[in-house]
Amino acid sequence: MLVLATLVSSIISSFGAPLIPTVARDFHVSLSTAQWSLTVALLAGAASSPVLGRLGDGPRRRATLLGGLAVVTAGGVVAASASGMWMLLVGRGLQGVGLGLVPLAMATARDELPQAKVAPMIALLSVSAGAGLGAGYPISGLLADAWGLAGAYGFGAVVSGLALLCVAAVIPSSAGRGTPDRLDRTGAVLLALALVAALVAVAEGTRWGWGSPAIIGLLAAGAALFAIWAVQQLRTRNPLVQLRLLRHPSVLSADACALVLGIAMYMVLSGATEFVQSPRSGGFGFGASAVVAGLVLIPLSFFMLISSRALPALVARAGIRAVLTLGCLVAALGCGFFAVFHGALWEAFVMSGVLGVGLGTTFAAIPGLIVQAIPARETGSAMGFYQVVRFTGFSLGSALAATVLAAHVSGDGGDSGGPTEGGYTLVLWIAAAFCVTAAALAWFLPARAARPAPAEHQHADGIRDAPHR
Repeated sequence: MLVLATLVSSIISSFGAPLIPTVARDFHVSLSTAQWSLTVALLAGAASSPVLGRLGDGPRRRATLLGGLAVVTAGGVVAASASGMWMLLVGRGLQGVGLGLVPLAMATARDELPQAKVAPMIALLSVSAGAGLGAGYPISGLLADAWGLAGAYGFGAVVSGLALLCVAAVIPSSAGRGTPDRLDRTGAVLLALALVAALVAVAEGTRWGWGSPAIIGLLAAGAALFAIWAVQQLRTRNPLVQLRLLRHPSVLSADACALVLGIAMYMVLSGATEFVQSPRSGGFGFGASAVVAGLVLIPLSFFMLISSRALPALVARAGIRAVLTLGCLVAALGCGFFAVFHGALWEAFVMSGVLGVGLGTTFAAIPGLIVQAIPARETGSAMGFYQVVRFTGFSLGSALAATVLAAHVSGDGGDSGGPTEGGYTLVLWIAAAFCVTAAALAWFLPARAARPAPAEHQHADGIRDAPHR
C-alpha cells in the first residue's frame, strides 16, 4: 500500500508534460504559460514535503497520509471541472501535494518493517516516486486522447480516492508513538514564498526580460527569503527541517546531487515530450500525439525500477560513491545522445532508457545515504527536506526548459512561433551539463569531507545521537 500510494501520487502529480500542448490549445495560452500546469504541481510538492514530513514524525503519520491523499483527490475534481487556466492551476497545485507523501511512506517503512527490509524498501519507494512521474506521462496522454483533459484529471481523482481507501484499510495507526511536535508554520510560509519567487523569476525571465525590475526583484526576494528561512530554521526550537544535518558530508552530497539531477531530469522530460509532438513541417520533430509522447518515457520508468533492484550488488562491488558518480554520467550520456541523434523516433526511446538506468541508480542510492546518517526520529523531516530539494530541482528544470524554449522560437518570436530545433538541443545539452555537475558533486564532496576535524566529528556524532528537540 505504501508503494501504491507513492506511485498513484507521483503519477497524478506528473499529469503535465505530454498535456502541455493540449492545455495550450484548450485554454488558448502559450506553451510557456501552459508549462505552469506541470510546474505548479512540482512547486506544491516541494513546499508540502517538509510540512507533511514534519507532521508525519510521531503519532500523526497515518492521519497525515490520509489527509494528503484526500487533498490530491480534491485537486483532481477541481482540475477536471476547470473552466479557466487559473482554476486548472489551483487543481494541479492540490494534486501536487501528493508528492509530499513520499517521505511519510519512507518513515512508515522504517518503523513498520524488519530492519533487513528497510533499506531495500526505502530505495524502492524513492524510485517508485521517480518511476511514477515517468509512468504518468503515457497514462495522461492516453486518457487525454480518449476523454480530453477533463477525463484525464477526473480519472486521477478516482484513482487517488481508491488509494485513500486502501491506505485507510491497511496502514497501521502510529498513535502513541511519542508526542507530536509543533508545526513550524512560519518556516513553511517562508519556504513557500521563497520557492514561488524564485520559480516565477526563472519561468518568466525570457518573456518579461531578465533585466526587468520585476525579474530582478523576484530573484532578490527569493534569495533573501531563502536566507531568512535558513536562519529561522537554525534558531527555532521545532524547525521544519533540521538544516544542521547538512553538515554531515553524506547528507550534503546526497541533497546536492538530488537538486542538480532533478533539474536535469525535468529539462529532458519537458523538452523531449514537446519535441516529439512538434510538427514535421518545421523540419524536425515527429508530429506525434500526446499518447506517443508519453510512451517515449515508458523505458525511463521501466529501467529506473530495474536498475534500482541491482543497486545492492553494484554498491557491494564498487562502493556507493562510484555508483552515484557512474549513474550521473550515464544520465549525461542519454541527454547527449538525443541532442546529437534525434532524426528518428526510436532514438527518443533509446535516450529514455539510458536516462532511466542513470536516474534509477542515483535516485535509489541517495535516500540510503541520508537515512544511514541521521537519527531514526528525524527520518520524516530529513526525507521531507530531500523531497524539497528534489522537487525544487524538478520545478526549476521545468521552468528552465520553458525559459530556454521561449528564447528560441521561430517566426516573429511571439507566442505564435514554436520553439526551434536549436532550442530543444540546447535544453538537452544544458541537462547533460547538470548531470556531469552532479557526478562531480557525488565524487568530490564526500572525499573533501572524508577526514573531518575532531570538533566537527564530535558535532556530527552529537547530532546523530541527540534526542530531537
